[in-house]
Amino acid sequence: MNPNQLNDLSRRNFLTRTARTCFGLTIAGSAAELFSPRALAADPAIAKAGGGKAKHVIYLYMSGGMTHLDTFDPKPDAPAEYRGPTEAIKTNVDGIQLGHCLPMLAKHMDKVALIRSLNTTQGAHEQGKYLMHTGYTQRGSISHPSSGSWVSRLAGAENGTIPPFVLVGGGNNHPGGGFFEPKYSPLPIGDPQKGLRNVKQRKDTDDKSFDRQLSLREQLDHDFDSRFHKGQRSVRAYGEVYDSAVKLMHSKDLEAFDLSKESADSRAAYGSDPFGQGVLLARRLVERGVRFVEVEFGGFDWHYDNFEQMEEKIPILDQALSTLLTDLSAKGLLDETLVVVATEFGRSPKIVADRSGRNHYPKAFSCLMAGGGIKGGQAYGKTDETASNVVENKVGASDFNASIAHAMGIPYDLTLMSPSKRPFKMGGKNGKPISLLFG
Repeated sequence: MNPNQLNDLSRRNFLTRTARTCFGLTIAGSAAELFSPRALAADPAIAKAGGGKAKHVIYLYMSGGMTHLDTFDPKPDAPAEYRGPTEAIKTNVDGIQLGHCLPMLAKHMDKVALIRSLNTTQGAHEQGKYLMHTGYTQRGSISHPSSGSWVSRLAGAENGTIPPFVLVGGGNNHPGGGFFEPKYSPLPIGDPQKGLRNVKQRKDTDDKSFDRQLSLREQLDHDFDSRFHKGQRSVRAYGEVYDSAVKLMHSKDLEAFDLSKESADSRAAYGSDPFGQGVLLARRLVERGVRFVEVEFGGFDWHYDNFEQMEEKIPILDQALSTLLTDLSAKGLLDETLVVVATEFGRSPKIVADRSGRNHYPKAFSCLMAGGGIKGGQAYGKTDETASNVVENKVGASDFNASIAHAMGIPYDLTLMSPSKRPFKMGGKNGKPISLLFG
C-alpha cells in the first residue's frame, strides 16, 4: 500500500511500531509532531478500554495535604485517637461513606469514583506536589511538565484564542510546563473575581497607533532573530506568547474570564470564597473549549486544630465541587469533562493529642475523579481499619497521571524527548491507568 494512502490512525500505528523497533520508544524525538490530536483520540485500544471520552479536565488541587480520614476515607469504627470527632455519613451509593463535612457531595457519589489507595514516598509539600502533578520525583537537573501541560501539548487547543491550559490561584512552586516550550505552560489567573488582568488597550492609544506599534515590534523581532538568534527557542517563544496575548485582547472569548456575566444566583451557588469562584471560572472556561483548568485551594496543612479547620475549609470544597457536578451534568458537559480532586499527601491517622492536629502522611491518602468516562459510584482501593496502610490496589502518582491521560485519549506511555534527549511520559516512568475506574 502506498504510505500516502494510509489514514491518520494507520500512519500513527505504523510510526509507533517503527519507533519501538528502531529506538525502543513509543515515539522518538520529533516524530511526536506527526500525531494529531484527532488520531490520538481515535485510538481504538484506548476507546476499547473506556478511555478517550474526556475533552476537558477541571483539576481541583487541595494544597497542603488534605486529611483523608476526615473526607474521602472515614473510619467510623476506628479508635477515638484516630477518628476524632469526625462522623461518617451515608451517600447515595450503598456502602460508600464520606466525612460529615461533605453532605452535598454525598448526593453525587453515583457520579464519583473515590481513589482511597494512593501511596507515595514524598512527605514534603514541594516534592509531594511536584510528584502528584508530574508523575516524576523532583530533580535539580530537569523540570518535568505537569499533567496540564502534557494535555496542552498532546491534545492541542480546542479554542484557538484562549490558551489550552489555565491555572487559577496557583502558587509559585507549580511545575508548569517543565521542559516543554512556554506556549504549553499555564496561563495564570491570580484572583478569579478580577479575571484576566492588563488585557485592555490603553485609553490613550487608538487602534491605528496600536497596530503601528505591533508592526514595529514584528519588524524588530524579525531583524533581531535573523541576525543574532536564527530561530532560537526562547526568542520564538516570546513572539508566540506576545501574539497570543494580542489575539486574546481582541477576542469575544475574554468574556469567559468575566464572572459578572454570571447571574447572582449562579455565583452564590459556588460560594463566595475565591476557590468557589475559581471553580465557577473553570466551568466557564471549559464551556469555551479550554482543555485543562486547574484551580488551587490552599491551606490544608493542619498540624494544629485539624477538626476546627476542617469545619471551616471542607464545606467550601463541598459546595463548589457539588455545584460544579450539578452544572456540568445539567449542561450535558459531564460526560466530556474529567473532574479531578487531588492533594500531595494525606494526614497522619493518629491524632497528635497535644495539638489536635495531623502531620504529613504520604503512605496512604485519597483523591477522586468524576465525569469524562469515569464509572461513578465506586471506591477504588482500600486502607486498613485506621487508614494507616494501603491494603488493596495501591496507586502511585504516575498511575494517577496515566489515568488522566487515558481519560483524555492520550496514550499514557507515549514518549517525548526532553532537550537533553531523555525520554519521558505523561504516565511517569512506570505508571498505568487505573482500568477499573473507566466504564
